Amino acid sequence: MRARIYLPAKNAMQSGRANTRHWVLEFEPEALRRLDPLMGWSGTADMNGEVILRFPTAEAAIAYAEGRRIPYEVERPKPAARVIKAYADNFKFQKSR
Repeated sequence: MRARIYLPAKNAMQSGRANTRHWVLEFEPEALRRLDPLMGWSGTADMNGEVILRFPTAEAAIAYAEGRRIPYEVERPKPAARVIKAYADNFKFQKSR
């Protein structure tokens, strides 16, 4: 029952940053998903896959995992690689190319 602690990425479908401020502790699946032969739905008997815990800081999530002796892996967020500019910058007289 290994856990993953990470800061979720921004939703690509919206411009807002909702649900990206809290750290998430999520358990890795222990069992493979199985396919229902009649309906074609996938399912699993692993109930820890449904558990998602949110914490205000990474340290709080780590303290929770260590307090319950849950092995964990922390994934630190990568810095944003893009430069935020104003729309008016596209029309500057001395634009650098």
